[in-house]
Amino acid sequence: MRQIAHGRIGREGSRWRRAPAPVAALAFCVGLAAPVMAATIWDRVTETTLPNGLKVLLVEEPKAPVVTVQIWYKAGARNEPLGKGGLAHMMEHLMFKGTPKTGPKQFSLIVQRNGGQDNAHTARDAAAYYEDFAADRVNLGLELEADRMANVLFDEKEFLTERDVVYEERRLRIEDQPAATLGEVMRATAFMAHPYGRPTIGWPSEIKGWTVEDAKWFYKTYYAPNTATLIVAGDIKKDEVLAKVTELFGPIPRGPAPPALVIPEEPQQTGERRVFVRKEAELPIVFAVHHVPTLAHPDSAPLGVLAYVLGGGESARLHRRVVYELRLASFAVADYNPVYKDPNLFGLSAGPLPGRSADEVERAVTAEVERIQTEPIPDRELQKAKNQIEAEFVFAQDSVHMLASLLGAYECAASWKLLPTYLDGIRAVTAADVQRVARQYLVADNRTVAILIPKRPGGGAPDAK
Repeated sequence: MRQIAHGRIGREGSRWRRAPAPVAALAFCVGLAAPVMAATIWDRVTETTLPNGLKVLLVEEPKAPVVTVQIWYKAGARNEPLGKGGLAHMMEHLMFKGTPKTGPKQFSLIVQRNGGQDNAHTARDAAAYYEDFAADRVNLGLELEADRMANVLFDEKEFLTERDVVYEERRLRIEDQPAATLGEVMRATAFMAHPYGRPTIGWPSEIKGWTVEDAKWFYKTYYAPNTATLIVAGDIKKDEVLAKVTELFGPIPRGPAPPALVIPEEPQQTGERRVFVRKEAELPIVFAVHHVPTLAHPDSAPLGVLAYVLGGGESARLHRRVVYELRLASFAVADYNPVYKDPNLFGLSAGPLPGRSADEVERAVTAEVERIQTEPIPDRELQKAKNQIEAEFVFAQDSVHMLASLLGAYECAASWKLLPTYLDGIRAVTAADVQRVARQYLVADNRTVAILIPKRPGGGAPDAK
């Protein structure tokens, strides 16, 4: 599914579609049209909470005869018991196995027969499901989601088959992909205590250990009205939709309060960490990540601007210097996604060209970071980055799907009500702010470096360091 963020090193789980690795900077949002529009659209969000705890966000956006129905559960990888990694992702698969009403494996077929599209993704803080339809099919989307909130089938044979599917998915998307493997090892090295260091899909031994009882427990614990946010956006009449939501979801009983999570705070990093992965590959890859604060922190906006100054396209500093001028790498990007419950990572990554080493590429990337730390950013460059962020943020709202996804992601990380303040934070960023966060966070003692060393078939490994 389309991700909600500036991008990330290492990918979250998703049922089908995958953004290409090694590292992709994905659109967080949308672009330079009127700030008035941005304020207006958030004013049109109607929030209601049903007696059973279901939060409902409705947005009337009649400019096209389409609708998106999304439900976001606060049931991501962060919520998994120790030793049961990947269970949230497995639950995503099982949500498409049918109910007594829809029948096994019929969910997506029903959507497609009605001209719609459906998908889902599992992230570290949440699992999200959606259907996009012509506007006159909005009730169908609501009926399907209400049904599987309460009535998913758990068949032992189907479960074991799907468990093998996920195991194979891990092999294809992680173990057979050098960049994905490197990202997984990098995260496990960067996070010593926090569950963000564990892979969303789970480690192989964890996948093999899941039982159908584990899945039932996760479903009963986290797939309930009081852990969910339902979002409907598009060509709708909010009063009519709310009445239908109340009819369909209102009778579903409130679930028990989920167990209190004991999430260890990641200790402050006190020295650079380095890890090397040897794997069959044509060329090396360099990742460097730094612990940074998240959404609600005042440094989030300056970090976002810093990411664009360094890596916001071909005219940004990393690409211009490392790729174009020095001709050291095929790509060089910066990556910051603030939409997490807990502090996460600011990433730098580059792919050395043939004949170039990881060491020289890393030095060139580090030199660009140090230049920002020591030399103030020119006003024109700063404004360009801020304009680019604003443009992406505003234009993203042209899609009702992206609009709903923003609401869901923010709500699961903190609150959707932070969205109206996003652009104000970006506009207020100064060159001194950007320099300050670069000096504070992008330092060696707060850095984890992961380097892929290509290994030729048969075991031969060139020195890629």
